[in-house]
Amino acid sequence: MKSRQDPAASAATPRDARAWTQILARYRQPSTGRSIVEIIITVVPLAALWVLAWATLDIGYWLALPLAIAAAGFLVRLFAIQHDCSHGAFFRHRLANDWFGRVAGVLTFTPYGVWRQAHATHHASTGNLDRRGLGDVETLTVEEYRACSFWGRLRYRLYRHPLVMFGLGPAYLFILQYRVPVGLMRGWRPWASSMTTNLAIASIVGLLIWLIGLKAFLLVHLPSLLLAASVGVWMFYVQHQFERTSWANDREWNLHDAALHGSSHYDLPAFLHWFTGNIGVHHVHHLNSRIPYYRLPRVLRDHPELRQVGRLTLLESFRCVRLVLWDETQRRLVSFREARLAA
Repeated sequence: MKSRQDPAASAATPRDARAWTQILARYRQPSTGRSIVEIIITVVPLAALWVLAWATLDIGYWLALPLAIAAAGFLVRLFAIQHDCSHGAFFRHRLANDWFGRVAGVLTFTPYGVWRQAHATHHASTGNLDRRGLGDVETLTVEEYRACSFWGRLRYRLYRHPLVMFGLGPAYLFILQYRVPVGLMRGWRPWASSMTTNLAIASIVGLLIWLIGLKAFLLVHLPSLLLAASVGVWMFYVQHQFERTSWANDREWNLHDAALHGSSHYDLPAFLHWFTGNIGVHHVHHLNSRIPYYRLPRVLRDHPELRQVGRLTLLESFRCVRLVLWDETQRRLVSFREARLAA
């Protein structure tokens, strides 16, 4: 059976980024019933796995730890729902999006107001060399790296090291930086969001520690949180840090081209797409961030020409870790070694 395709798509190639934003507009409308089901099949298994993990600690950590790891998958999925809420994509009404996003932020340790503002900045400036910073993975050009002092290069190399990027970094971001978002943004609203989230987290954590004990809480929740944080950072990294991504100076930068060609299509196995809320279909998400994640697969079915744009398989994505500098001459990301040999 052939998938339905918008007639306008026949006149638009993958390079017609602005045309795609018009084509994709019809996928924006969320379904309240579907969204509620998505929440139920995420939150209920998450809670059940946490309870089972705590209940099996007396039997042995060899049984509790796998359950905690499984819970991390649903925590990632909850973050995907929170992410859609921040775009106003999960429910029809902004109030419903905002309030569920705030509740989810308590469980994901992510203050909703801080995340929403930083992420909106990311969408508005992705791929713009003159507007790097907030909401992005720090990326230097080859020339900027060469101009750095010894300590500047060392700092950047440490920042880009996989153990820092996907280990220490996510732990610091979700456990410490989001608690006191110094330097992330100005104004009282982000601080109010962060402090309110902190208060709710402290209340729930205090109650759980009173019920099950500090050791049990840490042995179960900490692995879940840290693994989910690392997966979240990895997904965000791969969505923009691939070889043929798109970066340009402000005078050459175009929002729609950056959305389509600066974001990857992370083509994962089906079960990983489910746990990550289809966020691997990231080029479509950046073209129209109001599309609910459960409609993204339909976009690819209806418009198969989008499947190959920025496509990365799971195996190919691991090679992206070595790509750390933007080469403005070759217009691609390169490794430290490639930059050194080019010099």
